[in-house]
Amino acid sequence: MKILKTLLSLLLLAAPASAQGITMVQRETRNGQMTTNRMQMDRTHLRAETRNGTEQVAIVYDGGGDLARMLNLDKKTYVEMTRAQVQQMGQQVSGAMAAMQAQMANMPPEQRAMIEQMMRGRGAGMPGMPGATAPAKIEYRRSGADKVGQWACNKYDGYREQEKVVDVCAADPSALGLTAADFDVTRKLADFLKGLMPQAADQMSVLGTAEEQGFAGFPLKRTSYRNGAVESVSELTELRREAIPSGTFDVPAGFRREAMPGVQ
Repeated sequence: MKILKTLLSLLLLAAPASAQGITMVQRETRNGQMTTNRMQMDRTHLRAETRNGTEQVAIVYDGGGDLARMLNLDKKTYVEMTRAQVQQMGQQVSGAMAAMQAQMANMPPEQRAMIEQMMRGRGAGMPGMPGATAPAKIEYRRSGADKVGQWACNKYDGYREQEKVVDVCAADPSALGLTAADFDVTRKLADFLKGLMPQAADQMSVLGTAEEQGFAGFPLKRTSYRNGAVESVSELTELRREAIPSGTFDVPAGFRREAMPGVQ
């Protein structure tokens, strides 16, 4: 689920005091289409904005309240998700997959094997996915040095078993002015989404050690591969510390709240 963040709504002249935070802008290319993603965060909040098809969307996470809001910026609507609701959605997905698996048990072996292979390719590790197994851990191997924009970085090739699935170019955090504490809120959001999207943690911008993520430093560029071909390329283009107005993490005025489908 890739949703990253951008500008907020209008601020009044009497806006409250700003808080120091971090703004990151990332360029992503997938299927020949380029998207600009923006993320702003402070120690307890995160807002990420991107384009989803033809619509501009955002996720806003309140780490203090442990609450996420999904905003459709074009339709001016939003839904709220608590941790309990996310877990409920994950259980519903698991139940649906278990029902599918029961149906597939009555299929001819060739048809069942074909469907299981297709499902594994699209969602390995999803709860209850027919034929799904937890994906093998990616092993990263140092492969040289490079530069992304103005920043020097170390290159790592990531292999799952014998297949190359990703490569990253990671920078020394001290050169970026970043600390591990800056990313506490992204770790908390990854944990929040884990019940619904087990791979969420792999797609979050974090600053980790080699023991935690397989390579040291902050990934400036990430290239993902599927079946030996490039699937997507994401690259950091802007990174700065700046005062983030408190209204950034609020629902913009005039937005209509909608119910989360299938969730109580």
